[in-house]
Amino acid sequence: MRGLLGLFLCLMLAFPAATPAEARVNINISVGSNVSNGRSITCQEGRNRLRSNGFRDIRTVDCRGRFFVYRATRDGRRFEIALNRHNGRVVDMRRSGR
Repeated sequence: MRGLLGLFLCLMLAFPAATPAEARVNINISVGSNVSNGRSITCQEGRNRLRSNGFRDIRTVDCRGRFFVYRATRDGRRFEIALNRHNGRVVDMRRSGR
């Protein structure tokens, strides 16, 4: 019995379990993403950051309160995105039919 256990352990060390294949990373922004490195942003900076993260046809909805709200297109889909003006974090992102 000891011999079998030793043989089993040697085989486990010689042939480790299959390792997962290399994963591809797709960088997306989502709720909680920080687009300003934690500092306050202006309305225009919010637009620029969204553009640099792959959004196009960015339209400002409201930049008067705590949150800046934009409508933008990405990969052919429309989104409404809210950024916290104090730290640049995405606080809400919803698909929009408009």
